[in-house]
Amino acid sequence: MKNQQRMSMHKTITVILMVTTLLASLTACRGDNGVNTVDPEPGEFNEAGLPIVNKPVTLKVLTVRWGSMGDHFIQNQWLKDLDKNTNVNIEWQVMSSNDWNERKSIMLASGTLPDIILGSEVFRDADIVNNLSLFRPLDHYIEENMPNLKTAMQETPEMKKISTFPDGKIYSLPSRLPSRPKSSRQPVINKTWLDKLGLKVPDTIDDLYNVLKAFRERDPNGNGKQDEIPVIELSNDLISPFGIADLNNNAMVVEDGNAVYYPVSEAYKEGLKWEHQLFTDGLLDKELFTQDETMRSAKFLNPDAPIVGFTYQWTPDAVFGKWSDQYETIPPLAGPDGKRYTIGNPYGMNLERNELLITSSCKYPEIAARWADEFYTNEASIQNFWGAIGTVIQKNDNGTYTLMDPPIGTSADAWYWDNSLRDFGPKYVSPTFEKSIFLNPNNGDGLKLQLDKLGSDYATLPFPNVMYTAEEFQKLPTLTTNIDSYVNTMRAQFIILGVNDEAWADYVKQLRGMGLEQLVKIRTDAFSRYISVE
Repeated sequence: MKNQQRMSMHKTITVILMVTTLLASLTACRGDNGVNTVDPEPGEFNEAGLPIVNKPVTLKVLTVRWGSMGDHFIQNQWLKDLDKNTNVNIEWQVMSSNDWNERKSIMLASGTLPDIILGSEVFRDADIVNNLSLFRPLDHYIEENMPNLKTAMQETPEMKKISTFPDGKIYSLPSRLPSRPKSSRQPVINKTWLDKLGLKVPDTIDDLYNVLKAFRERDPNGNGKQDEIPVIELSNDLISPFGIADLNNNAMVVEDGNAVYYPVSEAYKEGLKWEHQLFTDGLLDKELFTQDETMRSAKFLNPDAPIVGFTYQWTPDAVFGKWSDQYETIPPLAGPDGKRYTIGNPYGMNLERNELLITSSCKYPEIAARWADEFYTNEASIQNFWGAIGTVIQKNDNGTYTLMDPPIGTSADAWYWDNSLRDFGPKYVSPTFEKSIFLNPNNGDGLKLQLDKLGSDYATLPFPNVMYTAEEFQKLPTLTTNIDSYVNTMRAQFIILGVNDEAWADYVKQLRGMGLEQLVKIRTDAFSRYISVE
């Protein structure tokens, strides 16, 4: 018993030390030896114009970066100028996503947070909804202190929709990223193989079937082996020609303005029949259900000869390595109804929420709100997405902007992340302003926009990124874990064995017994709240 007591006491002391260490790190200042923020004197706060305060004030800002990206982005000249122009000095605390989850749990349990949380990687919907008392509702500050964001929400109403929580209030601020595509992954085919076999680029799924069959049987890579893999992976993209365009991987689509759970739909059933035909005829990778990402990547990069015929990708060069020149992105394939569908969003895949929160610990919410609003101008946003003007962006005399080429040996994307907040943080680039931005069409964001032209007209309105209540968040994990697992298992079974009416009826019955109606109600209730926001 004494040993157990000692172990219990040891664990308690360990937790206390971890919390104490974390809180100490949050109050420590970068470059000013831990000096606490001082309340501005009456009359020092300016409701408009710059500086925001006449005497310097310090705010603590926490953000999380991928892996070992570090904090070089705070050298962004625009961020430096913001400190000077606003008189708001920022103590940056930059954490790595590698160890953030453990630290996050301690922070939320302690209830002690810095003034501002920046970036959607820090706290997710459930973190915020289950700890609302730690964050300030921002509706009043948006109305009174944030004219830039207010204008952005009027111009792009979806920004307000995605930011409104189930109680009708806004706790986190959104972003609209610049120059983003409307389509997600697009069909990519080995054009060299098509030319060698005298085949045209497929236009329909029937055309694709015939092409894949030729790839399998006619040795297009010319190595004398039947090692060609016509289709290498199973994804939602493969059944998108049947009208199933699931961008957010939540098994929901929108049809005629209504939320629909598609894994029990006739369209999905027909898609499964199509996949079964591909499997039966040997056109799907025989290791489809057993390979991991490492195995699949090795096939894309097969050193002796290209062996993959068809896939869906962001850009071909992302996966095919030295064989990239043989592959070409093609338009979406027409499905059984003669229509084309692209997984994406006709409004652009550029809207996010939870990009900035002002915590209840913040003593100067009006100052924090005015500081955050400075991020919602066009020039501020492009500099916080790519890098500062003069460093990464060239501002031209005619009012346009050109992205510079990255240093030799550095990818464009890595360069942007190093010099900016990139995907994270508040920003807004208006659709009109986007026309003044010029990107290199041969790499990075510019290449994706070029390829996007093939599929953007067919981007299908997805089930939106809805918000759930705390009660719904409690129910969802159990429901989705069981139901999603069963749907995936049965998809594999239907692909291998085929779909008949009796097996389909049993499948639907089983889903209902697992709580499908409850899951759908949660999804549709959240959808109704989303579309009701004005």
